[in-house]
Amino acid sequence: MLNKFLPAFFSVLFAATISAQTPGTKPSALTGDVVSINATLLVLQTKDGALNVAITSATEFKKVPPDNPKLSAATAAAESDISVGDKLLVTGILSEDKKSLPARAVYLMTKSDIAQRNQADTQRWATRGISGKVASANKDTGQLAIEVRGLSGMQTVTVTPRSGAKFLRYKQDSVQYSEAVAGTISNVQAGDMVRALGERSSDGLSFSAEEIITGAFRTVAGTVKSINADGTEIVISELQSKKDVTISIGRGSTLKKFPEEMAMRMAGNGGGQAGTGQGQGGGRPASAGVPSAPASAAQVAGSGQGRPGMGGGPRGGIDDMYERFPVITAAELKAGDMIAVSSSKSGVEDRITAIKLLAGVEPFVRAAQMQQAGSGRNGRGGQGAGFSIPGLDGFDNP
Repeated sequence: MLNKFLPAFFSVLFAATISAQTPGTKPSALTGDVVSINATLLVLQTKDGALNVAITSATEFKKVPPDNPKLSAATAAAESDISVGDKLLVTGILSEDKKSLPARAVYLMTKSDIAQRNQADTQRWATRGISGKVASANKDTGQLAIEVRGLSGMQTVTVTPRSGAKFLRYKQDSVQYSEAVAGTISNVQAGDMVRALGERSSDGLSFSAEEIITGAFRTVAGTVKSINADGTEIVISELQSKKDVTISIGRGSTLKKFPEEMAMRMAGNGGGQAGTGQGQGGGRPASAGVPSAPASAAQVAGSGQGRPGMGGGPRGGIDDMYERFPVITAAELKAGDMIAVSSSKSGVEDRITAIKLLAGVEPFVRAAQMQQAGSGRNGRGGQGAGFSIPGLDGFDNP
């Protein structure tokens, strides 16, 4: 939660101060987590490693409020205001080895301030947000028809952007809201996932949006064939095509395992709901093939109000439970295990970069295969064609 607001905060400060230049020649601006503090030295963990930030009598300290991340809103602060775990932006001349920097200025937003901002944003999206799958996009009017799953089944809602509405697009191979980039209606295709912030009409059929964020994702499932020595690549046999797909595990990939008992219970309860548009619960919209969680299964995971799911339902839907699943490493997988992976759509069928990887999905795949056999569907309408496994369809929460 701490990192969600930071990119916007630091990008504003960065643009308002100075751009990073060649080490040792011109001022740089760097960000990182505070790992230790003493009277003359701050140690930051940056994306490139540890950075020793020397504090002098000339170092200027500023604190920026989370509700107004602009340099003009910064107020005077002191080194004593900084705690381990806070995020900082520091400016100064970076050493040639990029390991030390005498600080000219230190800009601070405390972890408690960021947590409060994140909580407020979470509540805002939970009460004023909507999310679903794009059925059609009108490039002329900017309107999106989206399919939203609710307690009574699937409903089509027309999303209309307000004048000056903010339009974002999830970055390639990321579901992080904080990493989203500027987008337009021209980026959107049928089948994309969308979430919007604004006001829904009294009949529920239209939505006036002040912010829209979209992304193109796919989900594949298969049986593990091999894992390379450093755990950065996994080769699976994709379930429907039986062709090999290479999965790259990057810094932004998350690997988790569905709790066995929960998976078996949910697959048993939800086996008849996939792809019909008649399922219950507040989960994200399902495509044909693998069941989405019905209300009874969602209740197994927990209940209560909170962050928005793809269907705009209450917190406790299994897609929002993904973050609480046990974390695993590629080394814990073995040949023969069944996994499901979400990734960005790239047009390349045999190689993907994992955004989310979920092990322990066998009960859902078996249920889907039984459903397909019972309905006489033997084509590629399920696995490998954009199907839904609980926990994988969800975006990061704003």
